Formats: sequence, C-alpha cells, structure tokens
Amino acid sequence: MNQAANRTPFEILARYERLSLAHASDTQDKFEAPGLWRGIGFRVGSRLLVSGIDEINELLAVPLLTPVPGTQPWLLGVANVRGNLVPVVDIGRFLFGERTQHSERSRLLVVRQGGGSVALLVDEVLGQRTVDAAQRQQTWEEDDPRLARFVDNRVGEQQLAIFSMARLVRAPDFRQAAA
Repeated sequence: MNQAANRTPFEILARYERLSLAHASDTQDKFEAPGLWRGIGFRVGSRLLVSGIDEINELLAVPLLTPVPGTQPWLLGVANVRGNLVPVVDIGRFLFGERTQHSERSRLLVVRQGGGSVALLVDEVLGQRTVDAAQRQQTWEEDDPRLARFVDNRVGEQQLAIFSMARLVRAPDFRQAAA
C-alpha cells in the first residue's frame, strides 16, 4: 500500500495504460478467433435473420420519412441521414407482402448498394450474433421460397437465417422501385 501511495500521477497513468493495452489485445484475439463468423441479428415479422457484420453499415432509429410518389408500396420514402437522402424499404413488405408495424423497437439497417446506401426497416434488431464452426456444420436449408434466393441456410439454436444483403441489393425486383 505504501508503494502505491508513493507513485507519481504519471506512473499511475502509465500503469493504467499497460493494463488497458493488455486487456485490449486479449479482447481482440477473442473477436478474431479463427472459425468465428459475426453478424447482426434482426427480426422481420416472426422470422429471425442474421446478416454479416460487414454487410450492415449502420443501425438507426426510424427518422422522419418523405414519401416518394409513383413507387412500389414497399418503398416507404426517403430519409435524410446526415445530409444524404437514403431510400427506406419495408423489408417485410418486400419479402412477404406483410407491412412492418412501426414500434419503438423498429430500426433501420443501412446497407451499401451501388451508388449509395439503402435503409431497411426491420421490426427489431437482436444485436450481434456469433456463429462458430460447430454451428456452421449443423445447418438447415431455407424452406421459405420467398427467402431462399437471399438465404443459404439456417444456423444455431434459434435457426437464424443467414441473409445476404449483397444478393438483396442486386436483385432486379429490389432495384426496380418504380410502380
């Protein structure tokens, strides 16, 4: 105890830095462990989906939307996201024809597409999900034909559907929002 009392403020800060760096390097190894896949889980209606963490740029609360006339019913309008106009798509309505009921849990997933971004309205974001090698070996095929073109398989105890945002934004019917 006497030794700690004799330390200068600089020595105390240097010790905190060493401890912090040691902890940060250990944490980084856990995140980059081989065989782990990380994604963001979300709910669309009653379906649980997950997309690669690298496919989703941002999560947002639902801002004010400006409707765009003459578009498909699943295109809700555009939102101003830090000075950029971003189209907002009701992904539940696009995939299943079921309108997403706006609630306090509703969020937008911002995804890159050629020439900009698009925001997808989902019922709820479930947070980060990690899938290990053992879970990837035990998979189930997607049985819903409306999802099959965007989902390869389902994984984990919750049978999360691994949803490809890249396939979604390249789909011809998704790119054709004009009515």
